[in-house]
Order: sequence, then C-alpha cells, then structure tokens
Amino acid sequence: MTIGTLAQRTGFNVSAIRYYEEVGLIPPATRRPSGHRVYSPEVQEVLTLVKHCRDFGFSIEETRALVSLSTSDDRDCVEAREIAQVHLNAVRAKLTELQNLERSLSKFVQACTDQCVGGPAPKCTILKDLSLEDSQLATPGRCCG
Repeated sequence: MTIGTLAQRTGFNVSAIRYYEEVGLIPPATRRPSGHRVYSPEVQEVLTLVKHCRDFGFSIEETRALVSLSTSDDRDCVEAREIAQVHLNAVRAKLTELQNLERSLSKFVQACTDQCVGGPAPKCTILKDLSLEDSQLATPGRCCG
C-alpha cells in the first residue's frame, strides 16, 4: 500500500511514517519505479502497535523494544512486562508529582480568594508567594508550605 493509504489506515500523518521508517521502527518501504514508497500489510500492524505505545506514553526506545519483542518468537513476554512495569512506575511517580502540584496551586488560589481577590495585582498573595525563595515558600503558615 502507498504511504498515503497507510497514513489513512493508521491515523499517522505521512511525515510520522517517514520518521518511524527513518528511526527503524518500521521496515523500509520498497520503491516503485516512480520512487513512491510501497508498504506491506504487516507494516500497518506494526504502526498500530507503535501508535498504541505512543498513546500510552512509551518512549521511542521503549516502543522500539516492544516492537522488537512483537516479532521475536524466541523471546519471553516477561521482557514486555518489565518495560511496561518500568513505565508504570514512572507514570505513578509523575502522578504523585502532579497531585502535589495540584494541592499547591489550590492553596495559592484559595489564599488569593480569601485574602486579596479584587485588589491591586502587585499585592496578590499568589504573586507574593511565587516570588519567595524556596526555603521561605515551605515555611509553615505560608500559602503553600
């Protein structure tokens, strides 16, 4: 199939398919005499796997490893599990970081609502707290400490 058809079937744009070919995630296309790329149906399956890996936030290297595993009968699925577990751990750490960020931002907004909303911007508690040194920001009694 042509690169345009492959793009349509997989949801990738043509430049993404070229990139994945360039970095070795999919095998190189054969070329027609006109120079147009032609891909086998198996490439669509690989690109679907790549798309799902990317949707789940796997890096290019993790995706490369998972694609490699998908075609290796002599390798154990424990390798795929290990890649997924490492990624899950990273996602959980990022989630914790985002939850902490949410709590701090909520405190900023609430302090502004309670203390200065509607007043002059230079006196806003959010701006004052964001201007503090890190050690002062963590002081008990401060907005986000």
